[in-house]
Amino acid sequence: MIETERLILREILPSDADAMFELDSDPEVHRYLGNASVKSRKKILEIIDFIRGQYNVFGIGRWAVVLKENNKFIGWAGLKYVNEPMNALSGYYDLGYRFTRKYWGKGYATEASTALMDYAFNKLKIPYVYALIETGNLKSRRVLEKVGFHEDKSMTIDGVPHVQFKAIKPT
Repeated sequence: MIETERLILREILPSDADAMFELDSDPEVHRYLGNASVKSRKKILEIIDFIRGQYNVFGIGRWAVVLKENNKFIGWAGLKYVNEPMNALSGYYDLGYRFTRKYWGKGYATEASTALMDYAFNKLKIPYVYALIETGNLKSRRVLEKVGFHEDKSMTIDGVPHVQFKAIKPT
């Protein structure tokens, strides 16, 4: 668990299914993700099982982001260990986040990502972290730049331009 000024980041639990469904059923949330919004609660439970499996296998994964003031689930953020090859990379940590639309623009992605990068570099001793976004996702680009990422390379995935970012542990 990680605490920030306004947030608690903790494991995603099956009891988060309704809030996760609210998040992932919104097509606007999926605008830059290259996939369709989720249509069923059953699919959300499968996603939660997958995430929880990553905790067991890799000791890390996406975490629920809840507001300290009322314990309300507002999205998820976390480090995912990627072991399948992607653009000549494998065996790396990927920073990701997703928030329910009504919580956009409040600095939560930056706050959670700052805490996660500190956790990655100082607790896990990871030397670098990657993040991948669609080129048009300017808001995520600003978040990544605020927390220390720099553009690493451009690529096209399924015909869509993407930018890979990399953050290196400060010395």
